[in-house]
Amino acid sequence: MKMIFRWYGKNNDSVLLNHINQIPGTDGVAWALHDKQPGEVWNQPEIQETVEGIRSYGLHAEVVESVNIHEDIKLGLPSRVEYIEKYVQTIRNLASAGVKVICYNFMPVFDWIRTDLHKELEDGSTALFYENNKIQHITPEALIKKITKNPEFTMPGWEPERLDQIQTLIDQYKNITEEDLWEHLRYFLEKVIPVCEECDIRMAIHPDDPPWSVFGLPRIISSRKDLQRLVGLVDSEYNGLTLCSGALGAHPENNIPAMIHEFKDRIHFAHVRNVRRYDNGDFIETSHRAADGSVDIVKVIQAYHEIGYEGYIRPDHGRHLWGENCRPGYGLYDRALGIMYMLGIWDTLEKGGYKQ
Repeated sequence: MKMIFRWYGKNNDSVLLNHINQIPGTDGVAWALHDKQPGEVWNQPEIQETVEGIRSYGLHAEVVESVNIHEDIKLGLPSRVEYIEKYVQTIRNLASAGVKVICYNFMPVFDWIRTDLHKELEDGSTALFYENNKIQHITPEALIKKITKNPEFTMPGWEPERLDQIQTLIDQYKNITEEDLWEHLRYFLEKVIPVCEECDIRMAIHPDDPPWSVFGLPRIISSRKDLQRLVGLVDSEYNGLTLCSGALGAHPENNIPAMIHEFKDRIHFAHVRNVRRYDNGDFIETSHRAADGSVDIVKVIQAYHEIGYEGYIRPDHGRHLWGENCRPGYGLYDRALGIMYMLGIWDTLEKGGYKQ
């Protein structure tokens, strides 16, 4: 497996490239042009500048996370034709810079959703927390007001510049069913996958986080059945998955090791993190250690080893440790610990030392 680390760029991340290249076994970063809005073309000069900066630290830039999908594509509006054309141009530009995988998601309006970005754990560290009851009994408007009042409470899709658009976007989805969203995803993939085959760049969809409907919005990449349907929409190895153990692992019915075996030929990118599930539907993110959460990360890594996984993998959200001032979920320390935990399991398996 090819270990990488998510990096938000020199202007958006407390973690520096010369921190990342000191993590043993870490060869690259998952990056993006974070100043780009969904629907904008990523131009070759700005791509090349970022890629060359990453490579100057001995790291590769073969994975992009993410090239976000414009809402008009998800909504199936006539304007999606224009936005797909722009997306295709971005694919071509990224391929010319050596990018091999594009991670993306098809979640309406929001990316991942949490109710507390700094929930304290027993050891004094803090982590991302999802409270099911709070989400069930709060309106998007009320949550928006909470976010607006607290600038530290930020999530993808909830950026301050988007706040005045969110309710309008939610309203646009009132008549969009899950079947509609599936059809819009199919249309998108039928247009972009042939270009990906031509450019040798793989699309890797990220599952919904959490893996169920939130605020009444349709979500369609949440289960084994959904992944089966996704890979069948366009039967090409370039239509694949970002298999996230944390996003899928928040639902107790999702068996992550079994999914790894079933979809081994379509997993182009792997996110590994642990979550502790509660009976009431809440979950909190923990260290990567299997004993700390509800997802057995040892068995997850073992499954990747059993299939001979040679794709890209990274630690996902980490706790906030030792007073680190960082993006919520994206500090250096806990994710670096996660890498060493994963590589320790992998090295043990390579030597035949793990007995189930």
